Amino acid sequence: MNRYLLFVLLAISSTASAIVIRSDVDDAKYRIPASAFPALADMPGEGHGVLIAPQWVLTAAHAAPMHDMEQTVSIGGVERKVESVINYPTYTRMPEALAKEALASGDPAKIHQFLATSDDIALVKLAAPVRDVAPVPLYRGNEEIGKTVQIIGKGATGNGADGQLPHGSHRTILRRAFNAITGAGARYLWYQFDPPPSGLPLEGVLGSGDSGGPVMIYNNGTKQLVGLGSWIRSAPGNGLQAGLYGQVVYNVRVSRYVKWIDSVILDKASEALAEHPGTLF
Repeated sequence: MNRYLLFVLLAISSTASAIVIRSDVDDAKYRIPASAFPALADMPGEGHGVLIAPQWVLTAAHAAPMHDMEQTVSIGGVERKVESVINYPTYTRMPEALAKEALASGDPAKIHQFLATSDDIALVKLAAPVRDVAPVPLYRGNEEIGKTVQIIGKGATGNGADGQLPHGSHRTILRRAFNAITGAGARYLWYQFDPPPSGLPLEGVLGSGDSGGPVMIYNNGTKQLVGLGSWIRSAPGNGLQAGLYGQVVYNVRVSRYVKWIDSVILDKASEALAEHPGTLF
């Protein structure tokens, strides 16, 4: 399926985007310099990932580069060549027919059902280790519910009263917002876009173009990666419009996949050492 078409179609219920902000707060308060989070990886075109080890980026599978070694990702403002992409073994891309059906009917219920059972996570192995940016550690606990999280992205924007800008770019400037995890399941964590006055002072949600973007918490004084932007569910009565108050954002639950992440990185490191004994990776 054409990647751009997938992002356009899934804007109705998936592909989380850049930061959509409160309607009563100045956008300038959400903007941050690129240096505030250098471990953010910009995928080709749109979408994000996070550097979690010198040679590894973690992202949502549907946002991962599709052509492996033909692609690069940008980390810290530097283009880094991709060696390979490793999707979670049971990940399946959403059928194009399902997206078209939802677009025609205005009912994304079947998309939601599909996405809820999807293991939307992938590892991107870089051709060379990143030495100039520090990786972000993974959250390895299981007490995410109730935690305030920080979300970061460069995708589309808008505000909770008007929704996401319908024709806005999916790669804008870096913004940061906050929310609180309200639920967790086997695959996903989720939070809701609450309107003022109940929302946090810098309440926000991811929007189109920020799939794979980081959701982070402070744990024992350390910023840790707890989730990855994946898909959204519009508020009841809002049809297919994204970014309105009441929207729920679903994020890949990193703690659910830490054993797989560790095993892939360890296996690849063992393979590399076998091929190049004595080399540090």
